[in-house]
Amino acid sequence: MARFDWLTGRRRAPSEAPRRRRPETESEPPRTDPSGGPLIDSAVYADGRRIEPGSLERTYEMVREGRGMGWIGLYRPERQVIDSIAAEFGLHELAVEDALEAHQRPKLERYGETLFVVLRPARYVDTQEVVDIGELHVFVGPDFVVTIRHSEAPDLRAVRRRLESAPELLSLGPEAVLYAIMDRIVDDYTPVLRGVSNDIDEIEIQVFEEDVEVSRRIYQLGREVIEFHRAVEPLIDLFASLRSGFEKYRVDLEMQRLLRDVEDHAVRAIERIEAFRELLNNMLTVNAAVVSQRQNAEMQRLTESSLVQNEEVKKISSWAAIVFAPTLVGTVYGMNFDDMPELHWAWGYPFSLVLMAAVSITLYAVFKWRRWL
Repeated sequence: MARFDWLTGRRRAPSEAPRRRRPETESEPPRTDPSGGPLIDSAVYADGRRIEPGSLERTYEMVREGRGMGWIGLYRPERQVIDSIAAEFGLHELAVEDALEAHQRPKLERYGETLFVVLRPARYVDTQEVVDIGELHVFVGPDFVVTIRHSEAPDLRAVRRRLESAPELLSLGPEAVLYAIMDRIVDDYTPVLRGVSNDIDEIEIQVFEEDVEVSRRIYQLGREVIEFHRAVEPLIDLFASLRSGFEKYRVDLEMQRLLRDVEDHAVRAIERIEAFRELLNNMLTVNAAVVSQRQNAEMQRLTESSLVQNEEVKKISSWAAIVFAPTLVGTVYGMNFDDMPELHWAWGYPFSLVLMAAVSITLYAVFKWRRWL
């Protein structure tokens, strides 16, 4: 009995089966297809069971013959590889250009019987304490899936193994592959959220330890969280587009539940990311307040030091003036000019001593009154 394909809105014969691709990882170099590009995996799936076609051209032939669903996996392919696949499956040129250029936001677009889905996987690089945002493009047709990966994440090989171990799920067709890929990407957000949470805890400690480098780290992590939010937040609209076709395309009830579960996980991830953004903004404010307090304390210390120094200068200046007054009188009368008044006066010497003492005592009293001494 023919089954209704919810992705394309047409009936599919029982012989038509889904297909998917297996990606390479950093530890395993990509296999190269004779057509020239980095072909990670190419297989045909009939009733959830894998058939090895042996080459990309053979995959084309088997899909054309209706022997199953083809799943082709590519990693940063060259133009001629994508052009070959586009010509075989009738991919729209606008979607092909997006897949080649990358740097797209998450989205879902329909071109006739083909869905073009852009997803932004993420991974947390613990050694560098940074969030790495990747990009994955998925073409989903009535009897084929083409995945084009532009980053190390996600590990689609694990997705392929999962589906191959569950033939009943894989037999649901291309929609099962799309679900499994989205589920893996959303699940991979969890360790990223955990890593960012640990970074925020470390930053909180740095803020109150008055680490001078913490402002730079808050800003850098804030930028990463913003990019992470831009990668995850559009998934809400993407899932809404899928849900809008549930009734129209008679989506399998279990598949609806699975997709809703993935959507719930994505919503929770978005909520945590938004909470992270608010926390980082608050930390930036708190750090600014801590820096301001530290600067105020430093200014107060400098001011107190300056006041103490001024007091010492006052004391030194006061005693210098007191000592200078008698010296001035003695210096004047020590010049011994003949016409100087009181030079030959019998009381001149006592008078000069009394004058010097009086001047010194007067200056001392004045400085004491002004609290310079």
